[in-house]
Amino acid sequence: MTSVVNIAAYKFVSLDSLPDLRARLLALAGAAALKGTILLAEEGINLFLAGSAEGIDHFLQTLRADARFADLEVKFSHSVDVPFRKLLVKIKREIIRMDHPAIRPEAGRAPGVDAQTLARWLAQGMDDAGRPVVMLDTRNAFEVDEGTFKNAIDWRIDRFTQFPAAVQAHRAELEGKTVVSFCTGGIRCEKAAIYMNEAGIQNVYQLDGGILKYFEETGGPGYEGKCFVFDERHSLDPGLAPSKA
Repeated sequence: MTSVVNIAAYKFVSLDSLPDLRARLLALAGAAALKGTILLAEEGINLFLAGSAEGIDHFLQTLRADARFADLEVKFSHSVDVPFRKLLVKIKREIIRMDHPAIRPEAGRAPGVDAQTLARWLAQGMDDAGRPVVMLDTRNAFEVDEGTFKNAIDWRIDRFTQFPAAVQAHRAELEGKTVVSFCTGGIRCEKAAIYMNEAGIQNVYQLDGGILKYFEETGGPGYEGKCFVFDERHSLDPGLAPSKA
């Protein structure tokens, strides 16, 4: 019986008084008996948590009572056991490190494509304007090796800070196409899409909610293999079932 609820969420939003916020969220998640990781930075929040349905619901209701997180979008999955050993709330320089401080997603997102629309584009082999669609994997090479979209571009990066240089080295292969950047939960591909737009690459989209939301809403057509996740489940199949109990 899969009684454990797992959530993944992020939001780019200006945050201040980070030590106070850290203490409040640590107490809130602890009181709900949740385990996992919450990352806080001046640019926003990123979290991966697991626990009972009641605990998750209480945490999200309380968190969304803060106006800064009222529209926080969450990806859900289930497992038999809690895939985290402890609860950590950390303050970081960036919630996902890119080392490009001028990239501020809160100031304006790159265009996004939702899961259902992407599934349709992949099935028809082009976007609605008739341009060929290429999927650009923004994850690290070892994650890609667990699974990715069929024929996705994979630049074999070892860490996300290498992505901007990879774009500059390979930008010619993106010209004239609709480029959909994707990652596990949406956070990396959001920064990636903004960077590519600012670099002058046309027709760039981010996959809203990443692979996990695509699995949740479509069942994963066009995706081959599993999706690596940074917890003890190791990876999830398109039905969001873990490869390790």
